[in-house]
Amino acid sequence: MNEMKGVILAAGKGSRLYPVTHIIPKPLLPLANRMTLAYAFEKLKEMGVHEICVVVGENENAMKSALGDGSAFGVSLSYVRQPEPKGLAHAVSFTKDFVAGDSFVLYLGDAIYSDGFVELKKRFEESGCANLNLVKSVPDPERFGVANVEGDRIVKLVEKPKQPESNLAMAGLYFFGPQIWEILPDLQPSGRGEFEITDAIQMLIDRGNLVLAGLYEGAWFDTGTLDSFLETSAYLSNNGPMVDETATVTGSIGDKVVIGAGATVECESIEDSVVLPGAKVKVNGTIRHSVFGGEVELGESAQSVILHGDYKG
Repeated sequence: MNEMKGVILAAGKGSRLYPVTHIIPKPLLPLANRMTLAYAFEKLKEMGVHEICVVVGENENAMKSALGDGSAFGVSLSYVRQPEPKGLAHAVSFTKDFVAGDSFVLYLGDAIYSDGFVELKKRFEESGCANLNLVKSVPDPERFGVANVEGDRIVKLVEKPKQPESNLAMAGLYFFGPQIWEILPDLQPSGRGEFEITDAIQMLIDRGNLVLAGLYEGAWFDTGTLDSFLETSAYLSNNGPMVDETATVTGSIGDKVVIGAGATVECESIEDSVVLPGAKVKVNGTIRHSVFGGEVELGESAQSVILHGDYKG
């Protein structure tokens, strides 16, 4: 059996973290002073997956410049560009030549997981199924794509159901065999105009393929909003503070603080916040629940903000 390949979807604009992600693509943002994608590479390598294709978008040049051929991370990287954001299945379609008939694991570039997936990969390979999907029991399944199961088989997927029949959310990691390539050409856009990965998986099921659920019990984070970015940062830094030895801080430092290399911070106090590497931050007051990059000077306290650039307050 050929080595399984990896596909990471990293073409999104990260618009919910503007303006920082205007400057730094979201997959490159540091979490606990490590690049977000470094965590994905780590989990893929644990599974023996070293050949990885990164799907990029408008961020292509910045991504290639930061990641190169992947050797710095112990992986071999290729790139394909999704020309416009038309959904996850649309993004996957551009990786067909890279995958070249092998099985592959699909990883969302902004997802962070506490636990590894070695056993799930083994189960996927031994079962001979067309697709195995990570699912997690959640208290609010109406926010997610939900898997209805019979035993460990997925029989139906429902995107953001108003009245969920199951509490198993699709948790952003998917193992696929070559059967997916027979599905994608027939896929139609959803009501929101995108080619959905959940619709593609439903077509696999409808055409009689074996599709399995892999229950995940570890911590799972998506880093797309200010709240979730800071929650993930706090988790990865063991609730901090984590201050790079080259950073300079004037003021008191509370919990859940991560300050990157070469940053300088002047404030009365800072808590539950991230200061990106090289940032220069001067706040005449307290900093709470915020992300700072660039050069920022504020004449008052900062609460729940994302700032990057030459702000004068």
